[in-house]
Amino acid sequence: MQIQRLKPALDGLYANFNHADSATDPIQIVRRFERDDDREIVGFIAAALAFGRVSSVLQSIERVLAVIGAAPAAYVRQFDPRRHAPSFAGIVHRWTREADIVAMLWLLRQMIDRAGSVEGFFLEGYDAAADDIADALDSFSTRAMALDLDAAYGRVADASAGSRPGRLGVGYFFPRPSAGSGCKRLNLFLRWMVRRDALDLGVWKRVDPAKLIVPLDTHVIRVGRCLRLTTYTSPGWRMARDITASLRKLDPVDPVKYDFSVCHLGMMNACGFGRAQADSQCPLRGACRPRIRVRGRPAR
Repeated sequence: MQIQRLKPALDGLYANFNHADSATDPIQIVRRFERDDDREIVGFIAAALAFGRVSSVLQSIERVLAVIGAAPAAYVRQFDPRRHAPSFAGIVHRWTREADIVAMLWLLRQMIDRAGSVEGFFLEGYDAAADDIADALDSFSTRAMALDLDAAYGRVADASAGSRPGRLGVGYFFPRPSAGSGCKRLNLFLRWMVRRDALDLGVWKRVDPAKLIVPLDTHVIRVGRCLRLTTYTSPGWRMARDITASLRKLDPVDPVKYDFSVCHLGMMNACGFGRAQADSQCPLRGACRPRIRVRGRPAR
């Protein structure tokens, strides 16, 4: 199947989801804030915690925001990990501890102190001539983890603790493509910040949407494989880049615009890839190619 044959179906799916309340999603929390600097901070927090069940994700984001208050950017600009850490006691999201959330906010403050905004810090490693944002993400995460973490965790180099910054919980928020990570949460944050439509916010003005990479999660993987958008079977940066390359053939200017609709198609359990239901519930029926497992073996 030639990729261009998918364009009418995917464009229609995008149009159906391209309104603010099309599905329950963390971006709806970010949209409550009107100032761009607040949206940048809330967006990073929301994307960083966007793993696990949606209801749990939303609850964890709300718990953090209940501490931060109505002016998140102003709060972060004055954030002191030693003084403010007690306010986050008991806020845990899956394996993320309160100390990791405190460390994340402390890193965000240092980014703002250094570059004026998270966008400014990101742009220090961004090359407008690069094919995509892989190197920029690598630079962003590497430089973030090189900032001070002692104030949040204590002496991270303490030999008795056996800790290194890369092993600290906050490192989960700053993965690197060069390490093979699909960088789902960072790519989600970038989608919200860079793109602008009825869903995405367009807060950042100096990063090209054409260079974004799709946020790779289990739903995008399932639908992506069903639509033959990728030849990879193992999740990671190569798969995320491969799916994006396929979508770029449909829209070279804005390939990641399809992410929200594709992801939520999977979340609705409409995609029948590898399932007995096949494409019976899929709005892309006729465009997709689900594999039906029979007696443990796939049938094509």
